[in-house]
Amino acid sequence: MARPDSPTTGPVTQRMGTGKQPVSVTLTGLRCLVEIAEANLNISAAGQAMHLSQSCVSRHLKQIEDSLGYRIFARNGRSLVDVTPAGRMALDVARRVVRDVEGLCDLAANTRGETAGELAIAAPQTYALHVLPPLLRRLRERYPDLSVRMHTLGDDQRMRVSEHDRFDTVIVSSTGDGVPDGTAVPLFRWRRVALVERSHPLASHSGTIPLAELARWPLVTHEAARQPDSTLNRTMAMHGLTPRFACSAPDAATIKAYARAGLGVGLVAELSLDPADYSRFAVLALDAALPDSIAWAILPRGRVLRNAALELVRLLAPDLDADTLRRASQGQPPAHWPTPPYHHRTPEA
Repeated sequence: MARPDSPTTGPVTQRMGTGKQPVSVTLTGLRCLVEIAEANLNISAAGQAMHLSQSCVSRHLKQIEDSLGYRIFARNGRSLVDVTPAGRMALDVARRVVRDVEGLCDLAANTRGETAGELAIAAPQTYALHVLPPLLRRLRERYPDLSVRMHTLGDDQRMRVSEHDRFDTVIVSSTGDGVPDGTAVPLFRWRRVALVERSHPLASHSGTIPLAELARWPLVTHEAARQPDSTLNRTMAMHGLTPRFACSAPDAATIKAYARAGLGVGLVAELSLDPADYSRFAVLALDAALPDSIAWAILPRGRVLRNAALELVRLLAPDLDADTLRRASQGQPPAHWPTPPYHHRTPEA
């Protein structure tokens, strides 16, 4: 949450309280409140997120509670155990103030054409490894002093919507017609493919693999594919089929390793393939009944988007108009986004 180019000290507001003493808080103190809440009331973790010591965060918390005249967090001994009713309202105000001040700083940086600052991104591992590196290199050419903070998610991991605003851009996936919550910009579509050893009976299969044929073989997939409501399970069930799961893995690299060991047919995103994978495996297209997935950029709500963040989204979706993206970042997305193009890795990539 704390941004190195944002002011963090000095009173942010001062007004008369219920008594004779004025209420005075600092931006650093407000950020401490927000980070404590985001860290599940763990003061040490909040300090790490802000690059402050635990004692410093505790001191800011005490100063704010003393100034306000009430507890924001309930205690059990020295441990914080809950947010008080009045504390919930205080946290809502703190979040708004911090967001507005950061937006003011971002607006100033955009106006000055600054190329420095921090860009915070959250993305699944497949995107972080196979999509973002060349785009971040191009971004650094334009913003040479930019610092990128990458938060990598497991390919199955889902981030709470409340956490999205902690990042300049959060990249997520959806399948079929689903649209993620928040200000979501469609980037590109991608397909899943099957990987088998070249000695596998399916390796000689020409064309796409029918669902009935895929259901005959043990599968190596992400853990989410094993859930009853997964796209794979629902699509198979619609055709009267049941997939055979040999094992699951947290990411594409592990699925490839298991498929190479002969544990089953690996199902991965086509964009996760490296050139060597095309010589190591037989790469097979899947039945068109399995819907495409769409990558989305979730933009922070109610905050000015830094030029570097907007440029990254443009690199991810070059077909989108810059003015449309800027309006979307300001909470005015178009009624209908155009269908995003396919993104895929080829042997020559």
